[in-house]
Amino acid sequence: MVLDSTEISIQLLGPLAASLGTRTITPNAAKQRKVLALLAVNAGRVVTVSSLIEELWGDRPPRSSATTLQTYIFHLRNSLAVDMSRERVASEFLRTRHSGYQLECRTDVEEFRRLARAGREAAEAGDPQAVSELLGRALDLWRGPALSDVRQGRILETEAASLEETRLGVLERRIQADLALHRHADILGELTMLVARHPMDENFWGLLMTALYRSGHAARALDAFQRLRTILDDELGIDPSLRMQRLHQAILSGDPADDMDAFLTQDRGPW
Repeated sequence: MVLDSTEISIQLLGPLAASLGTRTITPNAAKQRKVLALLAVNAGRVVTVSSLIEELWGDRPPRSSATTLQTYIFHLRNSLAVDMSRERVASEFLRTRHSGYQLECRTDVEEFRRLARAGREAAEAGDPQAVSELLGRALDLWRGPALSDVRQGRILETEAASLEETRLGVLERRIQADLALHRHADILGELTMLVARHPMDENFWGLLMTALYRSGHAARALDAFQRLRTILDDELGIDPSLRMQRLHQAILSGDPADDMDAFLTQDRGPW
């Protein structure tokens, strides 16, 4: 993102970081960081006072919660006021609204979502090369788990979980695009790591089986299915889904084209 010297930028896809032009303006106080994170995740939208209080104190806010929140906003404006007055911050960047507060800034979440939308449009246009490039750029914005150094309350935990689910959907679609581009062998290491991190995620196992088979490793693809079956039985007492069983049978019969194509077009959900 190219920023001018009077534009606030917030990074949320990893440790929290705030900057004004080239200057770092990330607050140090834990409560201010939490308020900034919730406002930035909802950049351009009003975050209600009640939501901020719930994030800060949960079900047991102090009697002075509204006044204390105003103090946090005051100090947050001071921390953002680099080379400008606090009054300008209040009028242009961190505004008081009737029911809450609204932060105007650029975020890596916004850029991630923009690139994901562009990737989705490329997928709809049948351009796997563009899909791989755009979604790869979106994933490169992540520097670790979202808000990894912020003490998250219920609302931020939900926001971070939603971002992670979206990231996994984008990652899955990027891998599908790479498989469509015949990069099977190139992504075996990545898929092996993903099934280790997400051992009950059938989508990643199906993509791994597809990549293995198309790389000439049918036996390893079948072994991957057996490992998935063992994990699901041990952890949940269930068998792999019918979709996975069909893929397994197709590999056994040496005719997996249609079932593999299913793993190149499916989505885990909105991304």
